[in-house]
Formats: sequence, C-alpha cells, structure tokens
Amino acid sequence: MGSTMANRNAATASAEAWGALPREYAIPDTAPSVAQAQEYCRRLATTHYENFSVATWFLPKALRQPFCNVYAYCRISDDLGDEVGDALQSLQLLDQWETELNACYNAHPRHPVFVALADTVRRFEIPKQEFADLLTAFRQDQAVTRYETFSDLLGYCRHSANPVGHLVLYLCGYRDAERRQLSDYTCTALQLANFWQDVSLDYGKGRVYLPREDLRRFGVREEQISAGQNTPAFREMMRFEVARTREWFAQGLPLTGKVSRELAIDIELFSRGGMEILNAIERQDYAVLGHRPAISKTRKLALVARAALGKIL
Repeated sequence: MGSTMANRNAATASAEAWGALPREYAIPDTAPSVAQAQEYCRRLATTHYENFSVATWFLPKALRQPFCNVYAYCRISDDLGDEVGDALQSLQLLDQWETELNACYNAHPRHPVFVALADTVRRFEIPKQEFADLLTAFRQDQAVTRYETFSDLLGYCRHSANPVGHLVLYLCGYRDAERRQLSDYTCTALQLANFWQDVSLDYGKGRVYLPREDLRRFGVREEQISAGQNTPAFREMMRFEVARTREWFAQGLPLTGKVSRELAIDIELFSRGGMEILNAIERQDYAVLGHRPAISKTRKLALVARAALGKIL
C-alpha cells in the first residue's frame, strides 16, 4: 500500500513538472510513427528559434531533417533544465529524458524526438555521450550557481556548449580532433557571449556566470549586480570579459576553411552573430545590467545577406 501511494505521488509530481512546460514536450504513452516524429522535430526547430531556421537555408537538403532532430533534442533538454522553475523537478525530468535517450540507443523510445533521432544516431554513428554531456550541464545548473575561476566556467562550457559543435561535425562527416578543437573554441565563445549578454537575466534565476576571481580582481560585489549598478569597475570587468571572448572566437574561425562550404557559411553566420553580441555590449559601454544588449534587425539581416552572398559566390 505504501509503495503504491509513493508511486502515485511520484507520478503526480512528474505530471506537475511536465505541466510547467509546453504540452507537446511530455513523453507520450505510445510512440508516434517515424514520419510523425520527424514532423514534430521540424515544427519545433522552425518555430522556436529563428536563427536555426535561417541556418538551415544553407544546409544541403539531405541534412535538414537530421539537424532538426538534433536541434529538437537540444531545445527540450535546455528547457528541462531552465524553464521548470524547481531544481528538484528539473532533475526528475532530466532523469526521465535520459531514460528516453538510453531507449533511443538500446530499445524503443516513446518520445517523438528520440523516435526521430534513432535513425540519425545510427546513420551518422553519433556516440551517446555527446547527448549525455548536455544533460550533465543542465543538471549542474540545478546545483552550481557560482563559478570560482574562469577555468571552472570553461569546464561548464565543455558540457553545455561544446557537445553541440561535436554533434554538428558528426552530421557533416567530421570526426577528427583538430576540427573538434576549433569547434570547441567557437562554441565556448558563443556560450560566453550569451553569459555576458544575460548577466541580469541569469541573476534573476539565481545564477552568476561571471567568475568570482574576476569580481574580486575588479572590485565588483555581487550586491551591485543585484542592484543593477553599472559602476565603472563593473564596466571595466565586462570590457575584460568581452576582449577575452573575442580571442576565443578568433581561435575558432579557422574552422571555416576546414569544412564544406555549406557548413562554413553556417559557422561564420553563428560566429559573427556571437561577435555582434559583443559589439552590442561594447556600444552601450559595457553597461549590461538592466539593459540586455541586443542585435538590431538591420544587423541580423546584414549577417544573413552576407552569408547568402557567400553561398551564391
């Protein structure tokens, strides 16, 4: 009786946790067909993130569905860690999500993302660890909200950002260490740029990604971040972070000369988009607290036009 009641309580808690997310995220009782699962991933990819839709314009048609499948996995995984609003519930859902990931590789998954992904991982021989590493980062977000050193922050990026680049390389047929390293520079730089763009937003979620060693070095107190005080010391610290992130982007740019033209266009598009975030931070004199730097529509269109011109030429 006690065991039955515990199971019911667990099921109720799980349902409540899924209820904090879009209804279509929940794991269904029965698996959809492969065609239905692929349509699910295409719909999720093209309606949730405009930059992804733009990027797929430059992909060979044969790769668009696999990219949608991988994107759908990354999108929902990220939301399980970031949008539930309760750390324990997030951990519970991430565990269920990983069970589906295991089923994708070993048995018969029920969630449309993994039904669609099953063929992709077989076809492109993608190791499960690349997907699992992302879940490690999202679990870490539930327990670790501060980073002592920049090296510690890079350790987080190795799980939260770099696997995405590895997955893209697998889809495009690249498995060598040199390209992986260059991809890691770019993916880490993109993650860092997002951190510096979202200092206030992340603080509202209880997280500070600015390394504590940098706060101490520049004489910035966390209370000033909480109060939204863009002091000269804070802005000088942000100048330092932006400059360091530009160096990471520069280290990754040679990757564009070592991949196919279509992938090079995508890499350049996302890299320049990340650097535009840094430019936006610079334009507002590094005062990011209370005023999130954003890329204007005009600049976004210019980036896309440049990428399209590169494809035509």
